[in-house]
Amino acid sequence: MHEVSSSPQWLEQARAHARDGRIAQAEASYRAALSSAPDTPEALNFIAMCALARGEFADAQRMLERAVELDPGQPEIRKTLGLVHLGADRAAEAVEAFDQALRLDPDHFVSRLHRGAALERIGRSYDATASYFGAIMAAQNRGLWLSEATTAPGLRVAVLHAMRTVNENRRRMFLDLLLPLRQRHGADALRRVEQGLAIYLGDAPANYPDPRQFCKFFYVPGLRTQPYFERELFPWHAGLETHTEAIRAELLAVLADHQGIEPFLGTADVRLLEEHKLLRGENGAPRWDAFFFHRHGEVFEQNARRCPRTAEVLASLPLVHIREHAPEVLFSVLTPGSHILPHHGITNTRLVTHLPLIVPENCAIRVGGIEHAWQEGRCVTFDDTFEHEAWNRSDKVRVVMILDSWHPDLTQAEREAIALLVGGIGDFNRMANVAAPPKD
Repeated sequence: MHEVSSSPQWLEQARAHARDGRIAQAEASYRAALSSAPDTPEALNFIAMCALARGEFADAQRMLERAVELDPGQPEIRKTLGLVHLGADRAAEAVEAFDQALRLDPDHFVSRLHRGAALERIGRSYDATASYFGAIMAAQNRGLWLSEATTAPGLRVAVLHAMRTVNENRRRMFLDLLLPLRQRHGADALRRVEQGLAIYLGDAPANYPDPRQFCKFFYVPGLRTQPYFERELFPWHAGLETHTEAIRAELLAVLADHQGIEPFLGTADVRLLEEHKLLRGENGAPRWDAFFFHRHGEVFEQNARRCPRTAEVLASLPLVHIREHAPEVLFSVLTPGSHILPHHGITNTRLVTHLPLIVPENCAIRVGGIEHAWQEGRCVTFDDTFEHEAWNRSDKVRVVMILDSWHPDLTQAEREAIALLVGGIGDFNRMANVAAPPKD
């Protein structure tokens, strides 16, 4: 007599068959496992997938609903249930099942892929495109879906369809955001911004006119390209500089109690900062701290109340305003021996201005290979998409106020278009569960 295999043995056999692509044998082994242990979610899920492949939707749904009862925290089961609903032409129920899988595991990119198909089925084209885009980005970040060899055979048709949909729809969606501006100002008024969109989407090369320049996010061609910009382009510099003493007095009060000051890069972990080539200490632990008035468009009201004169001055300046992105205004505090390592900014559409407030000797910034020594009370404006770095080689703290303004070559229509596009790209990426565009 042959001894009957236990459920764990059947499961091991089933998994081995499945790994080798012997689906019929795997199903048989999973059924054998169920005969000795009827409440095995893994077996129920696999057999349900086989039933789905045969078009046996009712049987598949029954097994999956039982599997969900037994293991409600397993996203793979919810994903299979979504496929059953999709196969049975119940697209709305499929979306809900895929959403449940993604609530359990937001990185379950296969669920996100199939969710896009379900959304397409019910006519939600924008949402479907975002879902497809999120699935593709998540998979490719893991080295998958980059080629036929890195795409599971059963997913290849769906992945290719998702890629075509994203390519066809994403550019149109973003251009549609600009339609009211195009109607108001004419198509030619937005030509440079639309060229920038084509570069962002990968439809055109950036072709930077200066090899020292690189934009991490959004590059608009045709704008003046230089590391530093002449003061005459910014009439408001002189007015800001007249308030230097009042601003510095409020800064000194902030430095005295340190309340509201935080690491600019989100961490003071020296090892992490050096590992990512962000900050280095030349004689001790480096620190680059910030006291924010605005960050990513958010007003830091408590900080503003502590510095009312500074906040009043800032309110009078022509800063960049982009939802969830700009302005970025702060006291930038660099401790002795700290070196902000070379890096590039995110877009050439806005320039960075420094109002130096406390500048010991041996402190400077280098933009595009050109060094500039700050002078207290005198603004300097530069394009941070040129490689730049800054250092404090003194034994005292260095503080400058940082603020951003539009590139002076941009028209009002272009500024409005960029603000709409950047906000719209952020909305789309959030729906896709993709990291937001870089903000600094």
